Amino acid sequence: MRIVADKGRCEGLGMCEAMADDYFEVDDDDEVVNVLEHSPPEQDRAHVYAAVQACPVLALTLEG
Repeated sequence: MRIVADKGRCEGLGMCEAMADDYFEVDDDDEVVNVLEHSPPEQDRAHVYAAVQACPVLALTLEG
């Protein structure tokens, strides 16, 4: 599984960071999400999936 962020769609709301700050960080300058780790290990996938689903503007997706 790979995390993909659409920075053009991201509004920097930070729901992903609030739910999984070990994988997502909202840049204070650009106000868009940065993915800190693109390929989460198996044990973190449900946690990351929940954070991706929480994005209100659908800027995050999972591939694979």
